[in-house]
Amino acid sequence: MGPLGRLHLITDTRPGRDALAVAAAALAAGAPVMQVRVADDTTDRDAYRFAVQVRELCERFGATCLVNDRLDLALAVGAAGGHVGADDLPPDAARRVLGPAAVLGVTCRDPVAARAAVTAGASYLGVGPAFGTSTKDGLPEPIGPAGVAAVAAAVPGTPVIAIGGVRADRVAPLRTAGAYGVAVVGAVSGAADPGAATRELLRALAAGEPEPA
Repeated sequence: MGPLGRLHLITDTRPGRDALAVAAAALAAGAPVMQVRVADDTTDRDAYRFAVQVRELCERFGATCLVNDRLDLALAVGAAGGHVGADDLPPDAARRVLGPAAVLGVTCRDPVAARAAVTAGASYLGVGPAFGTSTKDGLPEPIGPAGVAAVAAAVPGTPVIAIGGVRADRVAPLRTAGAYGVAVVGAVSGAADPGAATRELLRALAAGEPEPA
């Protein structure tokens, strides 16, 4: 695959959200990466069906499909890789499960954990929460752009994807802090026009530094 996309959209399967419709609109608007996240109480069969549908949408629009937490689903549906959080498999174990060629994202919030994740085989780091967010329960306190900057400085050459309360107007300070890109949930799934919200985020990201040579 080519360079990792700067905008990662995470599926929002909370009640009242049409996750597939939002994913389709965002991908049609140019979202380069879609990360499948399912609710904890989702059955394996339903999670598999949903992940297959998202992966098929990604194929249609030429986007990268990743699966959050559930590496078994990532392998089962033929996703490009997966993302593990603090309570999931350790990064080195996740790398063994996915294999050497897959994309592996790892959640970090401090430089020590970030360096350890990269050493263990992380392809990129999800860093946050950058700001307060209500889309996921039990998150630690936001680290702000300064916290993102500390992690980015510790792992030069590894893409840092800032997550947590990200909106288009918050992209610039995160990019200035060293974030390669951002991951969003509510900024797109909660928008009246998910496609327009996606395009706004892409414009904000494009206003940052150009791609490295």
